Amino acid sequence: MPATVNGVIKNSIAEELEIQSGDEILSIDNTKMSDMIDYNFLCKSENLTLEVKKKNGEIEVIELEKDFDEDLGIVFESAVFDRIKPCLNRCIFCFVDQQPKGLRESLYVKDDDYRLSYLQGTYITLTNFTEKDKERIKKMHLGPFYVSIHTTNPELRVKMLRNPNAGKALENLEWFRKNKIPFHAQIVLCPDINDGDELERTLSDLAKLKNTVLSTAIVPVGITKFRDENLKRVDKKCAQKTIEIASKYKRVCCSDEFFLIAEREIPKTAYYGSFSQLSDGVGTIRLLLDDFKKHKLPKKLEKPVKFAFATSFAAKGAISLIADELSKIKNLECKVCPVKSEYWGRDITVAGLITSDDLIRTVKDVEADFVVIPSVMLRPYSEDFLDGKNLDYVKQMTNKEFFVIKNSYSVSELIDFLVSFQVAV
Repeated sequence: MPATVNGVIKNSIAEELEIQSGDEILSIDNTKMSDMIDYNFLCKSENLTLEVKKKNGEIEVIELEKDFDEDLGIVFESAVFDRIKPCLNRCIFCFVDQQPKGLRESLYVKDDDYRLSYLQGTYITLTNFTEKDKERIKKMHLGPFYVSIHTTNPELRVKMLRNPNAGKALENLEWFRKNKIPFHAQIVLCPDINDGDELERTLSDLAKLKNTVLSTAIVPVGITKFRDENLKRVDKKCAQKTIEIASKYKRVCCSDEFFLIAEREIPKTAYYGSFSQLSDGVGTIRLLLDDFKKHKLPKKLEKPVKFAFATSFAAKGAISLIADELSKIKNLECKVCPVKSEYWGRDITVAGLITSDDLIRTVKDVEADFVVIPSVMLRPYSEDFLDGKNLDYVKQMTNKEFFVIKNSYSVSELIDFLVSFQVAV
């Protein structure tokens, strides 16, 4: 498949060459590309020959000179130009399998592609890992990767992933170690299945791989009301025990949810190391709180303003601390409105899964000049919610103005916004 252009960066080489959205890059230096890994490798040359198929069907051959490592400024529709390697597992806890029908098609796609893991930080299970994949990774020195381990017990991993190849986990991880291929490990914790002694075994096995394992994140299983499997949710006792076990090992962190469920304080910054697995909710609250402390707040606003923070129940505590401090600013009133998930069920408490109707139900009767939401509620690079409805629909249904914080780990945008109402610092 060709590499289809989605857009070009302003003032880039691609813009100068009049490459446009919808064009296809057929080859670079007569070499066809299967993914962004090939593209990035080929673009390191100072002299390039691009074969471009324009939207009108014409083929152009473009020769150019550039600085070494200078980016062309092309944004592609996908990081993979050929077929994405599909997930061959049927994990007992798979979130994709516990979604209702009627959502956008992309939400039902299950990939298990090492290239996306390397390029975008998605998690892979290595159950479809081939010798050809290993040869390419070794030859191009790729890494780090993000690997869903769950358990190193071969029989249990086969049972959890419902794939006979799942038992080869340690064999593949040992190959990573021998070839100095670093990776981040993920464990989705399912009570009475891979917790307790099984978790001890997994963490002990990973510790033997030493520095090959850059970090290990433990996250609680997510259970929606559409789940057919008889899985238990992580309760306070389980969360406390998991935190205790994890504390025995280096570079092992529990996600923020574990500390909230265990009713313990969010750890200090040092606990999270380099915050390697933020996408798994490991350290997001700590980053947000630390960032807030860095800012000097206005003393007073020119006119009264009311903010309503629409947040997940998981982040309620942290957002409440921030809202309380902001409310000390004269003429600023802040309230926190945690969104109850009627759509997914009570056990889903994270912002990334909040739907438009649940948000509408929460804020429609709230008195506020602005409703503040994090961008993780919306589809990347858009204003669409998980259920396919967009922010304009929510605005229409609530008659509210919304302020979207693009960086979920910082309040800088919000503080800058407040400055526009400021009288004195």
